[in-house]
Amino acid sequence: ARQIAATCTYIEERLNVVLTGFECAPFAKKGGLGDVMQSLPKALVQRGHRVMTVSPMYHHYDELGEPCGGVHLDVCGTGVDIQYFHHHRDGVDLVFVNHPCFIENAENIYGGSVMDVAWRGALLSQAAIEAIWHVPCGGFPYGTESLVYVANDWHTALLPVYLQAFYKEHFHLGFARSVLVVHNISHQGRSHWDDVWRLGLPDHHTGAFHLDDPMEGQGMNILKAGIEYATKVIAVSPGYAWEISTDEGGWGLAPTIRNDPMKISGIVNGIDFDMWSPEHDTHLQSDGYQTYGTNLEGLWTGKQACKAALQRQLGLPERHEVPVLGFIGRLDEQKGLDLILDSEEYLMSRDIQIVFLGSGRQDLQDRLYDMECRNRDKVRAWIGYSDQMAHRITASCDILLMPSRYEPCGLNQLYAMHYGTVPVVHAVGGLRDTVLHYDGENEGTGWTFERAEVDKFQWALGQALYSFWDHRDSFMGVALRGMHRDLGWDHAAYLYECKLLEAKYAH
Repeated sequence: ARQIAATCTYIEERLNVVLTGFECAPFAKKGGLGDVMQSLPKALVQRGHRVMTVSPMYHHYDELGEPCGGVHLDVCGTGVDIQYFHHHRDGVDLVFVNHPCFIENAENIYGGSVMDVAWRGALLSQAAIEAIWHVPCGGFPYGTESLVYVANDWHTALLPVYLQAFYKEHFHLGFARSVLVVHNISHQGRSHWDDVWRLGLPDHHTGAFHLDDPMEGQGMNILKAGIEYATKVIAVSPGYAWEISTDEGGWGLAPTIRNDPMKISGIVNGIDFDMWSPEHDTHLQSDGYQTYGTNLEGLWTGKQACKAALQRQLGLPERHEVPVLGFIGRLDEQKGLDLILDSEEYLMSRDIQIVFLGSGRQDLQDRLYDMECRNRDKVRAWIGYSDQMAHRITASCDILLMPSRYEPCGLNQLYAMHYGTVPVVHAVGGLRDTVLHYDGENEGTGWTFERAEVDKFQWALGQALYSFWDHRDSFMGVALRGMHRDLGWDHAAYLYECKLLEAKYAH
């Protein structure tokens, strides 16, 4: 707290911030990065900064007109001409980079080999650096003063390296700084060591890419170089910042993280209340669903109406007294779905209903389908993804299950709490930071378990169900405390602002 307070003595300063990533909702979204690229810039603008996002143009979006500029780049030894398209929304300069490589991968934006993705990331990183000169945002390019670039994950982790190798060493952008946000350290851009020469860097910059991994041997690692070259590194929660510094959670990069611990910090993402709020959620305004306030009356009226509407929509028995459990997420090992599936006997022996939404591994999809077939009066599985159903399940369920084996930040537990849905989570990463275990006396906002094991999951869920059935007032108190937490982007943007200012004055 003291460190943050000291940093924020510079709070009156205004920055030029350029964020870049492969996703930017609502134009392109595969996960949490898309939400961050949409919401964090708006929150920083509200704090008085000038903010640009630079992302690929996978389609010619309706909001875009003609190109506003272009530049010739040398991408990994290949000459490339790109076009910039500009759209101003919510005070943010949305810049899209047009090149055939993005159009060709529009249906699978992370598709291709590591070096295929690295080439697209190299193009986007250089385009983001150059955008300050070539995109006339409102007639006034960003220029070079108080400039901080924010790259996201390994796909744009070349930006800090290129900033140093191609600009600062040639007496350009000497005062620019770079921040790298790590959303998931398990994805690193690993490849054969000889591939480092394909990045087009001078020899003296290649050493940072070298990783001698005890499990996989020597190789090239793009995220490692980005971490070393970035002025600051931000993980998407304080808990995750600690986890990636451990040998168990660092996926081979823990020594790199530990090498400069003052560079690393963690900030939990926020909720965009324009998109996620039970009071004016557009997905709750039809089919019997209702919007509702973040108060006790809302829990007893609107939320109960949503619960009944969900039961009707999915063909479950309409019973207000039964607890409805929800799971929203990828069907894979990381999300801990197997802990739920392995608890089928435990769950089905109790008077509950459970709803799943997600897609992923075929074997897990098959197990979900079989579980539903065996328990048609209690289980529904929606295979695939529907934004409307995600909102409706979040609003309608009593309990949200998030037994993730690791979760860098997690957004679903934040959405759930804001909608009065009590989370039961594995206490890792951002889940540990955001959900306080309720012990019957404290100000808890959910229930947690310490190890990703079936019996530990069942214990935590049992605590929640016991409270729902036998101590409803306590259960409602847990739900209300979650609803009243400050989960928006305002506070997160303030913490980002502090770190960006730290980066500006770092040497």
